[in-house]
Amino acid sequence: MDFLPLIDLLDESGAAIVGGAAIGLVFGVLAERSAFCTRTAVLDMARGRGLKAMATWALGFACALLAVQILIGQGDLRLAETRFFATPQSLSGAMIGGLLFGVGMALARGCVSRLVVLTGTGNLRALFCLAVVAFVGMATLSGFLVPARDPIAALWSTAAIGGNDLLGHLRLGPVAGMAMGGVVLALAVVMAFLARISVWRALGGAGIGLCVAAGWYFTYHLSAQLFDPIPVESLSFVRPVATTGALIVDWSLMPAMDQGLVAGVILGALAGALIGGKFRLQSFAEPGTPSVFRYAAGAALMGFGGVLAGGCTVGAGLSGGSILAVTALLALLSMALGAVVADRIVDRELPADEKQSSRAA
Repeated sequence: MDFLPLIDLLDESGAAIVGGAAIGLVFGVLAERSAFCTRTAVLDMARGRGLKAMATWALGFACALLAVQILIGQGDLRLAETRFFATPQSLSGAMIGGLLFGVGMALARGCVSRLVVLTGTGNLRALFCLAVVAFVGMATLSGFLVPARDPIAALWSTAAIGGNDLLGHLRLGPVAGMAMGGVVLALAVVMAFLARISVWRALGGAGIGLCVAAGWYFTYHLSAQLFDPIPVESLSFVRPVATTGALIVDWSLMPAMDQGLVAGVILGALAGALIGGKFRLQSFAEPGTPSVFRYAAGAALMGFGGVLAGGCTVGAGLSGGSILAVTALLALLSMALGAVVADRIVDRELPADEKQSSRAA
């Protein structure tokens, strides 16, 4: 796609911001309307509370995987120079960071992407958690937590196993990737049918997957047309939240696609909440709300763990998973495990009515 008219109109930085905001706006509306949430999907499965949330999430993952693999197969997307494949990635970071992130999203009652969506619906607890994620995320990226991050990341890398490409390890090509996407989508459709989710919820989950594919497509083709190329990547939220927090503190920094994405998701979620009549200010004073210290601890673990793992449940789970990066898939599994363990330890004694209310942050 030719993005030169957009670049001429808005300049290079403006084009990236607007593109991120457009994709984020769609993501925000769909995520709010479909109640898309990785934490809820995992914990509902673990506690036997039904398949609705997992079916919605599975449709998102499957559509992201199939759409991205089709783009790769058709030559519309080349990923050799992305961070996932251009340099060795940390397997130990994916596992340990993923576990920490999973524990954090159980404590904070939502992963980072879900907290961004909830912020748009008026949830002040989510906004507080995002502030903590931003602070800890920046400290882990380039601040006082770097000495804690680097030794963990250095324990085991993809250089030791010959790369980060799952298809490469299996000695398979793009056709196999598309076939995998088709199989996963078929399984997700069967799950959605068994769970009897609504058509709108199914379309919302699928649309989120297509937003991930759109993110890859947009950054790849925009970067190819810029004088100063931008990283080719898709949706992620730990780094964008952290860099947005840094920009708020230091006005000398320039906004980029990260800020467009965060703003777009918040506005999209706000629109979805207003359409559905669900916008409501919520604070820590709500009945049954856990301690602010629990939320802060969970957000801090997600800030550190997300950077260490190379992304959140969307950045690693959907974006990295859609390109079949080993570290991304490993991080996703570790996040799910961390969430289940934390839920069993921390929330196992909750009364039944409070367990039900804990499904939303």
